[in-house]
Amino acid sequence: MSIPLAAQPLRVIPLGGVGEIGKNATLVEYGDDLLLVDAGLKFPEEEMLGIDLVIPDLSFLKEIQGRLRGIIVTHGHEDHIGALPYILASIDVPVYATRLTQGLIEVKLKEHRLLGKRRLETLTTGRLLDLGPFQIQPFHVTHSIPDSVGFAIHTPAGTIVFTGDFKFDQTPVSGPPPDFGVLAAIGERGVLALLSDCTRVERAGYTPSERVIQRAFDDLIRDRPGRIIITTFASNIIRVQQAINIAYRHRRKVALIGRSMENNCSIARELGFLEFPEDTVYRLDDVRRFPLNEVVLITTGSQGEPSSVLSRIASGDHRQIRVMPGDTVILSATPIPGNEETVARTIDNLMRLGADVIYEPLAEVHVSGHGSREELKLMLNLLRPRYCVPVHGEYRHLVLYRRLAAEVGIPVENVMVAEIGDIIQFDEDGVHKVGHHPVGSVLVDGVTVGGMSEVVLRDRQHLSQDGVLIAAITLDRTTGAIVAGPEIISRGFIDATPNGHGDLLREARDRVRDAIQEMSESTVEYGFIVSKVKETLSDFIYKQTRARPMILPVVTEV
Repeated sequence: MSIPLAAQPLRVIPLGGVGEIGKNATLVEYGDDLLLVDAGLKFPEEEMLGIDLVIPDLSFLKEIQGRLRGIIVTHGHEDHIGALPYILASIDVPVYATRLTQGLIEVKLKEHRLLGKRRLETLTTGRLLDLGPFQIQPFHVTHSIPDSVGFAIHTPAGTIVFTGDFKFDQTPVSGPPPDFGVLAAIGERGVLALLSDCTRVERAGYTPSERVIQRAFDDLIRDRPGRIIITTFASNIIRVQQAINIAYRHRRKVALIGRSMENNCSIARELGFLEFPEDTVYRLDDVRRFPLNEVVLITTGSQGEPSSVLSRIASGDHRQIRVMPGDTVILSATPIPGNEETVARTIDNLMRLGADVIYEPLAEVHVSGHGSREELKLMLNLLRPRYCVPVHGEYRHLVLYRRLAAEVGIPVENVMVAEIGDIIQFDEDGVHKVGHHPVGSVLVDGVTVGGMSEVVLRDRQHLSQDGVLIAAITLDRTTGAIVAGPEIISRGFIDATPNGHGDLLREARDRVRDAIQEMSESTVEYGFIVSKVKETLSDFIYKQTRARPMILPVVTEV
């Protein structure tokens, strides 16, 4: 079917989620109207020391919120809803989501004291939503969390389809199978552009059904003689339900551990997406009275997050749970890129404590919620888009998707590989980039949002590698004569005790004293003295050790 193009161009601006896994957010623009699809976070990269979360910098939305018709959300995973509390703290726009996704968003808004102050509206598949020039058609998709949807966004310039995260699971544990009829009907109507999940484009064939996990859980929980600890994403309600069902089958008692796990499961149960069989789920304090071979603990921490329940258990830092020989720990997740080392470290620590740790590829205890190559091809053939923009993937995934699209007949020039901030325009001349919107990232460190600059991160990396030397000295304000010091304090650099490198620091102190004493009274100026101390100490330490610790002069004038 031919697709008419309106006089005004249609634009798509990925604000995250391309060239990276996580931080999904895409702006759709038609005329003066804007629509935001998803607003997620991602886990920090290894070099982002001390950083808890990374979110897209959407502060510019505050200036244009009068043009923003709303935020529509595909599903309740953190990489699609995690940035919402930070965005909604400064702007007031309606957020549209399905019932479970809305419930999970409410949990997050409650934590940020925003619940009741922002507008949350419920989306339903089969019902159109009109927001200015955008007519939004949600359609059901299968993923690793219930109530997931994709969107067909009909505009005067044509229809754009966002698949959301999807796979074609024809035997889902929760909810109906994929609605091939709706997808085919959208394709018949004509699709201008498809923005498709491409995370698993490297994997041939089809992604296994979630039902595979039931068999693996059943074998492990039935055969293991001791306590079972299962860790997964707190938002993976389907996986939690399967674990609870298998525990009930084998007469084990379950405790849900971790604030996000407890909160998410509570809202999912309240909305009817999670069921607790009778006499199965207990509080942790209560489940501890049962024999270990009758207990299953379901925890957070599948990504090795330092403050998570599993990480604290693995480090022996959890107040109520101690791993012991005979315990079986099941990691029902795969590491997000960047988390591999922290997950491996957690596994090592658990094994040191005597636990038997089960993880991919030792057993099939996890399946992806994303479609593999044949499913991506099927989506393309059902929708038959004129143009494609792969999203939800690192750069290699985007390039490989372009090749895959060519296999099913989409011209290579019609598949746009985008960078974050690219302004992609669809008009009568085709698809092309017409500019770039500067979009950075906001680093969240505890309660500090956005205060972590590149300078701060470089300082943290510097400190982690070479440590710090503090040179404290007191001078006479008038003459520049040394009143006290210099005292050299080492932290994270060398051992300054008498049995360590005390001689090196004593010589460093003498060098600093000599450098100050050589200065004339006319040069007694605070900034100059600080620079001189830093330069003298830095040069001496490098010549002696070939290391460059951070030098912090502390000069006091009296």
